Amino acid sequence: MATLKLKDVRKSYGSAHVIKGVDLEIADGEFTVFVGPSGCGKSTLLRMISGLEDITAGTLEIGGRVVNDLPPKDRGIAMVFQSYAIFPHMTVRENVAFGLTIAGASKQEKEEKVAEAARILQMEHLLDRRPSQLSGGQRQRVAIGRAIVRKPEVFLFDEPLSNLDAALRMDMRMEIGKLHKQLDATMIYVTHDQVEAMTLADKIVVLKDGKVMQAGPPMELFHEPANRFVAGFLGAPSMNFLDVSVDGKDATEAKVANAALEPIAVEHKGRITGQPRAVLGIRPQHVSATEPGQGMLHGTVNLSERLGTETVVDLTLKDGTKFIATFDEDKVFDPGEAISLRFDPARAHLFAPGDESAAPH
Repeated sequence: MATLKLKDVRKSYGSAHVIKGVDLEIADGEFTVFVGPSGCGKSTLLRMISGLEDITAGTLEIGGRVVNDLPPKDRGIAMVFQSYAIFPHMTVRENVAFGLTIAGASKQEKEEKVAEAARILQMEHLLDRRPSQLSGGQRQRVAIGRAIVRKPEVFLFDEPLSNLDAALRMDMRMEIGKLHKQLDATMIYVTHDQVEAMTLADKIVVLKDGKVMQAGPPMELFHEPANRFVAGFLGAPSMNFLDVSVDGKDATEAKVANAALEPIAVEHKGRITGQPRAVLGIRPQHVSATEPGQGMLHGTVNLSERLGTETVVDLTLKDGTKFIATFDEDKVFDPGEAISLRFDPARAHLFAPGDESAAPH
């Protein structure tokens, strides 16, 4: 397998700058997931790594080689597409072996590698079928099998599960996780699905407007977001944000409050130096209900949804801010009911207003 290094990588289409200077290192055998909103550049960046898009500026190294000018076939990569890209007139066996056929591999080599890929993906019984006889999940296995037989240095996945239903997506997500451990391969995976990102990744790279907002282990990004954008993007339901006033601060903490929030001290990590206003972030999962008037936050219930494993409550705080809270218990809240919440200030996050800058990485 191989390490990847992107050094100030940029992509422009005329005057439109899509990738704006990405610096990133992906370790040998690491499973890295690119996430971000639509149009952030994650698929474009993947296609640049694959060689399907030219690099406007910067350098891309795979396994210590600068590959900017190499065609896709010489980069040591294999790509699995959202659309599967398998040939309907060929059998599964022929589809999996297609890259080897083009490369002029012998019949024996093709048979051995196809058999190995079929064993790994548990699809030996499908080899003589045609794509029209396969389910969506089985077609995706064929596409992955075609990548495996090439023995690439790096696997690239471009939203490979987005065409599958929820149950099948979960099954295939687990299969891809097992495949990574079995092959010990370097994998880069693009998705808009946070569950895929959090469960599969060794490293998550959050992109926005062609820039890396933060890169690191999933739980590090979840618990220690570098900026407000990352805090709001990761997690479902999204983090709540409250505008607060700052009443004095020392080197580590600031006392904050608003019309709905009792004054509390929150660690600020130098983010709000010299500013009288700030934004307080609280995850819906980090609050608990208490007796009305006795908590830290006060509001009124708009809607309560009981989902079996949790209850999601939409409420309006006293200052007019919308707020979402989730509870593990099967609680019942009525519309219009007064509600008070408490939370651990150590689990809250403080940001400067408008703080969505890229983090150092």
